[in-house]
Amino acid sequence: MDHLCICEEEGNKAWYKKPGYFRGTLDAFLKIIRNEGIKSLWSGLPPTLVMAVPATVIYFTCYDQLTALLKSKLGENESHIPIVAGIVARFGAVTVISPLELIRTKMQSKRFSYKELHQFVSKKVSKDGWISLWTGWTPTLLRDVPFSAMYWYNYELLKKWLCEKSGLYEPTFMINFTSGALSGSFAAVVTLPFDVVKTQKQTQLWMYESHKISMPMSTWAIMKNIVAKNGFSGLFTGLTPRLIKIAPACAIMISTYEFGKAFFQKKNTQKQQ
Repeated sequence: MDHLCICEEEGNKAWYKKPGYFRGTLDAFLKIIRNEGIKSLWSGLPPTLVMAVPATVIYFTCYDQLTALLKSKLGENESHIPIVAGIVARFGAVTVISPLELIRTKMQSKRFSYKELHQFVSKKVSKDGWISLWTGWTPTLLRDVPFSAMYWYNYELLKKWLCEKSGLYEPTFMINFTSGALSGSFAAVVTLPFDVVKTQKQTQLWMYESHKISMPMSTWAIMKNIVAKNGFSGLFTGLTPRLIKIAPACAIMISTYEFGKAFFQKKNTQKQQ
């Protein structure tokens, strides 16, 4: 689903060879499979997997630890705790994982070998320094930090409300699943413009290296350029595939995480007894 959220670059999708315009999510799927093969939908999978594990470990561990710390200081019923913990946890995770996010975007923007990828990274580092690997960090933060704040606040709120409606003291798997899907969908819609900008900024870096076009514009300049060319709706390009991706991803992630946490807490309690 990541491939359908890529922004347009000079009339074409940046990751795709002369596809013309897509008429929708299904049309995009069919064109990708017909011209590049079904395997191309999973291009960039290795760096995605390498990125997902440490990002998830850092993010969820920091969130849980910060939440516990803040609750001990401010009290159990402080409603702003999920917002603060979500922001700090996501800031740390994005900063650590940003170089891998850049590499993943490059692997999705153009089909090339690992040797070419290594050459690209080496050339970029030797020319602009290690800081260049954090290209796209700012728009990624602008997307992920507000997303995290809204996601955790709404998730905790929905989970508590659904438990009260169901007469339950502890949330079930389905309550966690539903709360994750709904809160993730809401946050995805609100932060989509920054996802569009982030992807375009990172793909512009490859275009600069390959075709010597002008250096990538700033976050706000890219946003203004998108609005000027495609109107305000251009900032919400790829809304449908993003929702199709984010809703189940958030639901599966949080429900399985909560299930695993409860399972091991139960095991640890039994061992202590």
